[in-house]
Amino acid sequence: MLIIISDIHLGDGTCGKSISASAFRLFSDRLRELAISASWRSGGTYQPITEIDILMLGDILDPLHSTLWLEKNSDESGYVRPWTDYQAPEYAAKLQEITRAILKNNAGSTGFLKNLARKGLKISPRARNGQPGLKFCTPKMVKVRLHYMIGNHDWYYHLPGPAFDSIRQEIIDAFGLDNSSNPFPHEQSESGKLQMLLYQYQVYAQHGDIYDPFNFDKVKGRNAATLGDAFAIEIINRFPIEMERRFGKELPPETSKNLSELVNIRPALATSLWISSQLRQNNVSQAMQLKLKNLWDEISEEFLALPFVRAADRKFKLDLVDGLKVIIKITDSISFKTLDDIVVWIRKRFGSEDITLSHHAMKEEAFLDHKAQFIVYGHTHHHEIVPLDSFQSVPRPTNQMYINSGTWHPYYDLAVHKPEEQKFIPYQVLTYLAFFKDDERGGRHFETWSGAFSD
Repeated sequence: MLIIISDIHLGDGTCGKSISASAFRLFSDRLRELAISASWRSGGTYQPITEIDILMLGDILDPLHSTLWLEKNSDESGYVRPWTDYQAPEYAAKLQEITRAILKNNAGSTGFLKNLARKGLKISPRARNGQPGLKFCTPKMVKVRLHYMIGNHDWYYHLPGPAFDSIRQEIIDAFGLDNSSNPFPHEQSESGKLQMLLYQYQVYAQHGDIYDPFNFDKVKGRNAATLGDAFAIEIINRFPIEMERRFGKELPPETSKNLSELVNIRPALATSLWISSQLRQNNVSQAMQLKLKNLWDEISEEFLALPFVRAADRKFKLDLVDGLKVIIKITDSISFKTLDDIVVWIRKRFGSEDITLSHHAMKEEAFLDHKAQFIVYGHTHHHEIVPLDSFQSVPRPTNQMYINSGTWHPYYDLAVHKPEEQKFIPYQVLTYLAFFKDDERGGRHFETWSGAFSD
C-alpha cells in the first residue's frame, strides 16, 4: 500500500501555528484501519499486507516561514536570505538553526511518524480459514517506510554539499526516513528507489511547484530562491515583527499574537481583512491603524527595492514584479478599510479562488505514454480528483486521473456570510491518498480521504 501526503508546513512557531499533533495521532489510527482494509483480497480472503510506503510530497517542513531569517539586515555581517549564496557557511548554519527549531517545535508530531517507521503497525494475522485471527493471536507486523520529496517551501533540502547532508541527516533521524542524506528528490526521476516504488502503483508524483512561476524559476531550477520566497520573508514574516518593534507598547497584546497568523489565512486574498478584523476586535484607534497602514506600505516598497527583486524585473516585458508593483501601488494610497471593500467586492464578483493544475497533468510524459494511471501533485492545498482519460488495455480499460494531495494545515477561513464583518473561523484540514497494487483492498486501485476538525 502506498500513502501520499503533502503540504504539512511544520514551522518553528515564529510565523503562525503548525497543525496540531492530534492530526498525526488521527492519521496513525486511520493508517491501521487502511492496512486492515488493504489486507482483504479479491475473492473475500484476508491476507495481511507486509509493508506500507508513505510518500511525503513536499512542503513538509517549512523553513521559509521563520523570523530567524530576519535577524540580520543587509548591511550587517552574517546577513543571509534564501536568495543569497548557499555556498557561504552562514547559509547552511542558518538553515540548520531553523530546521532544528522546527523539529523541536514539532517533536510530538514527528514522533508519531518516527514510531511508525521504527516499529511498524500491528494488525490481525491470517487464520487458517482465510479470515483475520482472533484478538489473542500474535499480531502481524507491517513494515512502514517514509520517503521525503521536496517542494517550494522546503527546497533547501535539495541543495548539495556536506553541510546540507548533515542537516538532512537530522531530518532523517527525526522522522525515521528511508531517504539517504543525499539531496532529497524534487522529481521522482532523481531517486531510482522512488521511481520503482511509484511504478508499482502506476503513479507519477511531484510537488507541482514547477507550474507556479511565483515559486519556481524555470531557468535556475529548484536550487534557487524565487519571488515567492522574498515576498514571504520580507513582507508576510516581517510585518508582525516590525509592528511589534515599533508599536508593541501601544497595541493590545492579542493584536501582535494574532497577526503572526498571516501565513494561515485563507483565502490569501483575505489577508487585509484579517489585519482589519484584528484591529477592529481590539479597538485599535484610527490613528494607530494609519500608522500600521503606513508600515505595510513601507515594507512593501522596501521589498520592491531589494536587488534580488529588481533583478527579476525584466525591462520592456510584463512580469511578476510588474504585477506586484501594481498591487502594492494600488494599496499604497488607500486605507485598510477601502482595501477591505475592494477585497469583499472581488470575492463576491468572482467567487472562489480555487485553482487546479490538472491541465498540466495531461502534458506529463507519464500520462501521454500511458505509464501512469494516476498523476499526483500537491502545492495548491486544494484536494481534487479530475478524470483525465480512459484507454483500452488488458484485461479492462484503464482510467487515468489527476489527484491533488491537498494539505495538512490550520486555517483561519473567512466566513462567506457578510464577509465585510470580517469573521474568521479556525479549523484544521487533513488529506491523504491511498493506492493499492495487485489484489490489495479487494482489487481497488485507490481511495482518498480529506477531512477537517477543530481541537
